Amino acid sequence: MKTNTISRRDFFKASAFSVIGATLFSEINSGCAAESSTTFKTQLKKAVIVQKPVEDELRKIKDAGFDGVEAGILPVEEAEKCRKIAEKVGLRIHSVMRGWAEFNSSDQAKVESSYKVTEDAIRAAQAYGADAVLLVPCRIGGMKMPQPWEFCIDYDKETGHIRKVTAGDNSQFEDYIKAHNHAVDRSKEMVKRLIPLAEQCKVIIALENVWNNLWVKPAIFRDFVASFQSPWVKAYFDIGNHVKYAPPEEWILTLDNLIAKLHAKDFKLDLSDPAGGGQFVNIREGSVRWPIVRRALERVGYNGWITIEGGNCSLEEHSRRLDMIIAGK
Repeated sequence: MKTNTISRRDFFKASAFSVIGATLFSEINSGCAAESSTTFKTQLKKAVIVQKPVEDELRKIKDAGFDGVEAGILPVEEAEKCRKIAEKVGLRIHSVMRGWAEFNSSDQAKVESSYKVTEDAIRAAQAYGADAVLLVPCRIGGMKMPQPWEFCIDYDKETGHIRKVTAGDNSQFEDYIKAHNHAVDRSKEMVKRLIPLAEQCKVIIALENVWNNLWVKPAIFRDFVASFQSPWVKAYFDIGNHVKYAPPEEWILTLDNLIAKLHAKDFKLDLSDPAGGGQFVNIREGSVRWPIVRRALERVGYNGWITIEGGNCSLEEHSRRLDMIIAGK
């Protein structure tokens, strides 16, 4: 049985990521990263989230400079109509926000209900003309768990089960470890059940983590996503969600070609809080080093969508800030 110990094995990998991040930062500061988006071979498309695409709203989104939207779950017939409206306006509905599922619930009725909603999301995505569904398969909480800076994880790569989450005595985290491993098993079981439908509909199941207290380190999340060994299961990486666990560029370089979609979000760390506190803020106002993130995306060859989630800027301002990010500024 193969065991991975993040604290030892990945120390050197983490050091390598630090070097890469420093190198990218140096390239940017020295002018090696050009001022315009034409410098990058990779191309990013801009999107925002809407629950139900309607023509008036889509026209405003188009006028603000966006390329598409991520939509909510609708019946197939309505999704097909929305697709036609979006195409008429000149936008693409590229993804569906499924969000939280309860695959690890002790109530089997909730598990099956979550499963059905996810099936509905996949079918809606096909009708929209979208190629992915964002799915958070499980979430856990309500028990004692390490602070972000305390995580030092030992896990079995084959099963995805964690054995330790911090150095030293882990007895205080037994409930968390048990809940985590149960959620891993249930996530695998339910996502595997969904793969045939995803393949039939040509829609990727794009898994998202963090803020659900699972797979909180890049290597563990990559191994979990890769364990399905399916082109129909990839990662939906939310740039701002991961800041307090590891720099976003480290997540990007680790997930590499498993990244299906990106959410653009920012998080401002509170450096006075040893527990990794902070708050979500508008993009380019937080702790994300966006020029380095852009270079990391270039390095892994990511061509695809970057969708604004949250924030209180106008559509025009969000579009302008995304343009700066895409240009590597």
